[in-house]
Amino acid sequence: MAQLIKPPPVFVHPEWTQSNMTKYSNAERERAAAERLVEESKRLVDETQTRTDHTQRDVSKKFEQRVDDLTFWNKELDNKLAELSNEIDSLLAFKTRLEKAIEACFEPLHIAQQCLENRQKRRGIDLVHDDVQKELIKEVESIQGVIALLRRTLEQTVEQIRLDRKAKYQLEKDLKDKFSALSIDGHCSELRNNSASIRYKEGSTKIETNSVTPANWEGFSNANIEYAERERMSSVQLRSIIDGVLQQTTNDMLKQCECVNISYQKRIDETKDTKGKLENHLARVFAEIKEMEENITRLKKAIADKEAPMKLSQTRLDNRSNRPNVELCRDPVQYRLISEVAEIDASIDALRERLAHAESSLKGLIRNQLDLEEDIDIKANTLFIDEVQCMGMRKSVNIQHF
Repeated sequence: MAQLIKPPPVFVHPEWTQSNMTKYSNAERERAAAERLVEESKRLVDETQTRTDHTQRDVSKKFEQRVDDLTFWNKELDNKLAELSNEIDSLLAFKTRLEKAIEACFEPLHIAQQCLENRQKRRGIDLVHDDVQKELIKEVESIQGVIALLRRTLEQTVEQIRLDRKAKYQLEKDLKDKFSALSIDGHCSELRNNSASIRYKEGSTKIETNSVTPANWEGFSNANIEYAERERMSSVQLRSIIDGVLQQTTNDMLKQCECVNISYQKRIDETKDTKGKLENHLARVFAEIKEMEENITRLKKAIADKEAPMKLSQTRLDNRSNRPNVELCRDPVQYRLISEVAEIDASIDALRERLAHAESSLKGLIRNQLDLEEDIDIKANTLFIDEVQCMGMRKSVNIQHF
């Protein structure tokens, strides 16, 4: 069964009046609140605009300060990089000097060793451990010591160049980062509210985990500069050491070379003097041999000359032994003949004895002649080795300052 439609409620006049008054009051309250909100909103807009403008000015000022800081450190890094690059170039030049100095040591060393080898070909008594030998051995040891010292210095130089390049790499990396930061911050400082490239970026306010404090940032660049300066100063000190080492080693080699040459010259003069004396003695021995040979010839002739007188005396004695009977008298003639035979026999014995001595002396002279000739040949060989071979090679020794 369908429900009956209820008629709308019917209000009395006071209720109607009260309803209108309530709406008037609500409308006035809302209007007043809205008016206050409008005024407060205007103040807030003005305040936020002022604060935003102030903040932006402060940000711009800080950007300027940051750009100035970046420019300052950029300049510091760039200056230190230029100084370090120049020092690396200088140290590379010193490294080249060391390499040339080491290379230049091998020729004098080879010549000194060759001289020692050549002098082993001396013969006989001339194979002596003389001053030249001592100075040559000293020269070889000196040059080998110089090479070892220069090689150690070269190793230090190579290591210092590596450290310099490491410091240079750190400066270049830091400088590259500074340049990128300067470009970014320079671009940011030029952005304005009406710039076309501005946009919302969600999460842009979060702090990156790998970010550093300004103190750390400044300390990082300062540490790079200090490290580069330490390595540069180490490099400067090393160059000073290298210069001193090159100077000292060259002076030592020149001094020892001069000592060897002086010893050689003294030894050559001494050998020449001895060889000259030996040749003089040989000439006198030759003369004495000739005289002794003539003496032996005279002695032999004298002995031969005694044969006829001996035969004569013995023949006379033999003939007189045939005298008959009482005529076989021991008269003065007989005694004189007998004494003559004895005298001639004694003369022959004396001549033969003298001949034996003369022949023995001749053999001794000939032995001395051979000894002198051998010694002179030994001296000639020594002079050829020392004066021609060794000193000839040593003339090509060229010890330079590097």
